[in-house]
Amino acid sequence: MKQKIDTIIFDLGGVLVDWDPKNVYLKVFNGNVEKTNWFIETVCTHEWNMAQDGGRTIEEAVTVKIAEFPQYEELIRIYYNEWHHMFSGIIEENVALFKKMKDSGKYKIYALTNWSDEKWDLALELFPFFNSFDGVVVSGKEKTHKPLPEIYHLILNRFQINPESTIFIDDNPSNIEAANKFNLHTIHFKSNSNLALDLNKFGIIF
Repeated sequence: MKQKIDTIIFDLGGVLVDWDPKNVYLKVFNGNVEKTNWFIETVCTHEWNMAQDGGRTIEEAVTVKIAEFPQYEELIRIYYNEWHHMFSGIIEENVALFKKMKDSGKYKIYALTNWSDEKWDLALELFPFFNSFDGVVVSGKEKTHKPLPEIYHLILNRFQINPESTIFIDDNPSNIEAANKFNLHTIHFKSNSNLALDLNKFGIIF
């Protein structure tokens, strides 16, 4: 007999809120998609940003990147100066599900997020519902990040979570693969996914 689900772990960006550097740089490059993609894939890359999610300071990150691309100093500084404009808002249907589960009182609900420690307080201002989780693990505060195993160990141990009764929801397949190794039930959320239907498969009915 399957163990009843009593815990949900949410990723934030890409699952509950929509964050994308292109939201800023498309404006910077006057809607030029090719230039925007080139800049994000070559200069201010996902890997560079991930280091901040893992605890590197923004000041150090910007200094390193300007040394690498001095001709783009102004554009590089825009990344974190305009970081709050990279959000297009919440993913409404998923936030509605989160609130229903929270209000039901049937589940413990946590967040496991790759996020710069220096931007977390601003995140709480932008999205006050982040304060509603039973617990949050912010990668930048812990000096590690998904999909490294230590961050999964950390959240499971800190909150005494039983993986066999827990669902982990993330939009990144690498993070899902890592979670599977901890025997967590997983949902890989995609832009065309219906999270309610995915949760229904685990007996969570709305």
